[in-house]
Amino acid sequence: MKKIIFITLLLSLYGCCTPIPVERHFPSVPVELKTPCPDLKKIEPTTKLSDVVDTVIDNYSLYHECSIKFKAWIDWYDQQKTIFESVK
Repeated sequence: MKKIIFITLLLSLYGCCTPIPVERHFPSVPVELKTPCPDLKKIEPTTKLSDVVDTVIDNYSLYHECSIKFKAWIDWYDQQKTIFESVK
């Protein structure tokens, strides 16, 4: 009985130490993160100047917020990919 347990243990350990090539792939960008920034707001041609200024301010902040978010994400992704490829 001890021989059977020893042989089973030996074979299971031998199976764990055999080299099996594993291919590593860096994950691609999910579709949700490839979505473009939202469209900027439009105004009617016959609006008050205060409405125009409010819309310009909203569009300015919307653009810069989206630009900063995507630039930061792209930088982070590129850094992670560089680190991943350097480990090979």
